[in-house]
Amino acid sequence: MAMKRIAYSAIVEKVRELCVLANTQLPPDVVVSLQAALKKEVSEHARVALEQCIQNAAIAQNEQVPICQDTGFAVYSVEMGTGVVVEGGLITDAIQEGTGRGYRDGRLRQSIVADPVFDRKNTGTNTPAVIHLEIVSGDSLKITLAPKGAGSENMSALAFLKPSDGEQGIVDFVVKTVTNAGGNPCPPVIVGVGIGGTFELCALLAKKALLRPMSVAHRDGRYAALEQKLCAAINASGIGAQGLGGTVTALAVHIEFFPCHIASLPVAVNLNCHAARHQSVVL
Repeated sequence: MAMKRIAYSAIVEKVRELCVLANTQLPPDVVVSLQAALKKEVSEHARVALEQCIQNAAIAQNEQVPICQDTGFAVYSVEMGTGVVVEGGLITDAIQEGTGRGYRDGRLRQSIVADPVFDRKNTGTNTPAVIHLEIVSGDSLKITLAPKGAGSENMSALAFLKPSDGEQGIVDFVVKTVTNAGGNPCPPVIVGVGIGGTFELCALLAKKALLRPMSVAHRDGRYAALEQKLCAAINASGIGAQGLGGTVTALAVHIEFFPCHIASLPVAVNLNCHAARHQSVVL
């Protein structure tokens, strides 16, 4: 198989551009979901909040300014084909360098501290980024950036349920996580749910679930039905847009699952605010 050679410098530049794009342009499917929520919402206070969310996204795109002042932790999902060769350095180094340049050139807030406990000094570059690298077949390189703000990330949770808890246990845990969060994650939220795997994989599944297009249901009909059941239960909570009360608390619930141990039923919930920022580039 012929190898596709990609220059280190090309990756740096594309990542730099991706940082600005992801923080200033809300994906169209998210905007459509917010507009649909506005049509369904019955609370006047929540309607005003939704209108402001939509207007804010439009202003950010038109004026090329951040959608939110919290420009987030830079989290990358990378699919690297077996036929790809990076010339001039490591792909991870290129992504880190591109992130630093993108947050600097885009005048995006730098929010990362070097040490979580003893030396909470800002790194000044919004790096290091978190990079999830997956090797796939083919000769393309896909890089997806999802800036993750602390308001929603802080409200995430993981639990090891008993296998006997089953579907209802999952519903109870997910709904409790979202209702306990209240208005903190800036609802209406997108709820990523990971089910199965191990401790670390379950959390990663929940985060990956947030990247699925808003209008796409789970490929497995049973999980698609569970997504709808969870979304309905969350919206019945009455939290509403920005926690002001209303009928739309979640725009969508997306589930990803993985086989698990016979003695386990791990479930993770990763929340995303209404500004579900993510952009991709394919080289």
